[in-house]
Amino acid sequence: MFDKILIANRGEIACRIIQTAQRLGVLTVAVYSDADAGAKHVEMADQAVHIGGPAPRDSYLRGDVIIAAAKATGAVAIHPGYGFLSENPDFVDAVERAGLVFIGPSAQAIRAMGLKDEAKRRMQAAGVPVVPGYLGDSQDPAHLAAEAAKITYPVLIKAVAGGGGKGMRKVLAPQDFLQALASARNEAMTAFGNDAVLLEKYVEKPRHIEVQVFGDGTDAVHLFERDCSLQRRHQKVIEEAPAPDMPAAMRQAMGAAAVRAAQAIGYKGAGTVEFIVDASAGLQLDRFWFMEMNTRLQVEHPVTEAITGVDLVEWQLRVASGESLPLRQGDLHINGHAFEARLYAEDVPAGFLPATGRLDHLAFPANARVDSGVRSGDSISPWYDPMIAKIIVHGPTRAIALAQLGRALAQTQVAGSVTNLAFLGALARHDGFRKGDVDTGLIERDLAALTRVPVASLAHSALAVLAAANLPMAAQTGFSLWAPLVCSMQLTHQAQTITARIAVLGPNHARVTLDGKTVSATRGDKGWQVEGSPFTPVEVAADKIYVFAPEGQYVFAPVDPLARDVAGAAAGNAALAPMPGLVKALCVSAGQTVAAGDRLAVLEAMKMEYSLTAARAGVVAEVLVQEGDQVEAGAALILLESDD
Repeated sequence: MFDKILIANRGEIACRIIQTAQRLGVLTVAVYSDADAGAKHVEMADQAVHIGGPAPRDSYLRGDVIIAAAKATGAVAIHPGYGFLSENPDFVDAVERAGLVFIGPSAQAIRAMGLKDEAKRRMQAAGVPVVPGYLGDSQDPAHLAAEAAKITYPVLIKAVAGGGGKGMRKVLAPQDFLQALASARNEAMTAFGNDAVLLEKYVEKPRHIEVQVFGDGTDAVHLFERDCSLQRRHQKVIEEAPAPDMPAAMRQAMGAAAVRAAQAIGYKGAGTVEFIVDASAGLQLDRFWFMEMNTRLQVEHPVTEAITGVDLVEWQLRVASGESLPLRQGDLHINGHAFEARLYAEDVPAGFLPATGRLDHLAFPANARVDSGVRSGDSISPWYDPMIAKIIVHGPTRAIALAQLGRALAQTQVAGSVTNLAFLGALARHDGFRKGDVDTGLIERDLAALTRVPVASLAHSALAVLAAANLPMAAQTGFSLWAPLVCSMQLTHQAQTITARIAVLGPNHARVTLDGKTVSATRGDKGWQVEGSPFTPVEVAADKIYVFAPEGQYVFAPVDPLARDVAGAAAGNAALAPMPGLVKALCVSAGQTVAAGDRLAVLEAMKMEYSLTAARAGVVAEVLVQEGDQVEAGAALILLESDD
């Protein structure tokens, strides 16, 4: 076993690797950018080395600097985590030239699976079923359009490099193909530096089922499947293992195909073979096809660990240090069911835009595994993926595990940034998902219901009012000569103003009147309770009040009576950044006439592009940013001349 390893990553995956390394007695070295100087993974590691600026290209993508840090600290191996340099074969070569061990597959294996078209050719040769499509070398738009017509619509355009849904477009009709192709290529070039694409037949009721494999360079095993069908824009949201309603024969066939894929490239370490499954007639042996292989540990690996009892990071360290596979295929069994929900800082009602903010309060349930790279008081940086945590549960049956997931989400508390917590809770309660009737289109079909923002009840609003009032607990509270002490205040909730009156009846008793309705509240050891209802946690953080109800959190803001109302000052003249991001392109210049809906600028966040359009017709008065600028959410980018 290694004495010391360097972890070439950040956030929750770096923390996850450190935990296993510490359990095995292995010393760890963290690396960090300017933005991560005080990060959790830096605090957890035995040593930490600064490697550059906040942008990934200036720090976590600087392979030479990372290798130098490993050698300077005496680390003998480098664990890449996932993302960044984890699937970069040139980095693997450089690590090995430096006399260090790369904890992962060989550069040759990564190259074999790095381009989706070449990977599919290899899989066909290995007897692994491949989805119908076009894998040719020609990238001429007209030729690709002709191939799409042969496949028959709908078709899927996919970047040959990378993953995560970037550079991917579904095309329903021939007239939409060229525009979708251009968009996919632009996104692929931004994310991967390679705009080549392949074409696939789009499966009408697809399920995304992937198989965890592990190899030692000579032999390989599979650790069963995960169902990752709950996706939003090809980004996974909730994963589970094993896949619901999976027939034993199909599980065996998919596992065997995944092992053949790993053996075909002499795979060493943890990897995932991803399959697309046509579930239109249920799960059937002849309805699954190879999509791609991820030559690294996956974000969703904890659900596999939960059902198998295997620590995949431990296996990575042991195999990379020269051991053979710790277990054979016959030694591996499924125990129960597991779910993982990805908690993100993102604005769901605004279209799942990534968000930033200081995590003023962060609390997780004790009855769930939580993999997180942040703590209360940390900030979500605009430079990296805005994941807050992965919440993982395990139970003896799928129904029990799903109930545990719902409970764990209801007990999770985040204050200081908008999150997708309520959305995750709605998914856990979704009838189709509860029944196991899932496919990759489920979220889009029911998006309106899943993203509906609940309005706080009278009781929840009363709790927010009491928190804002911050009544002291002194015995004389509420004392007056002739009547209870009464105070008034205003709060905002979902752009609505709430006017409230509080009658203080004593140190632990009050009446709250909202919109003509009055409720009684008493204060106990945990806090206020309204009309004897169950205790609901409340947190005051910065200028907001958070009421944590089982169905999600409600956010209130006290109104300062001395503050001036500046709402509407922009009068529709300013195009504002809806999220923190990089100004990828400016499409207009000062003096240019635009129509409503014209594209003004393109922002890039999380390697995906978002277009900003004109809210009305007008003339561009001023362009306030330059291409390449990093901007915060709400920043004014382009001004139109007043339409007065």
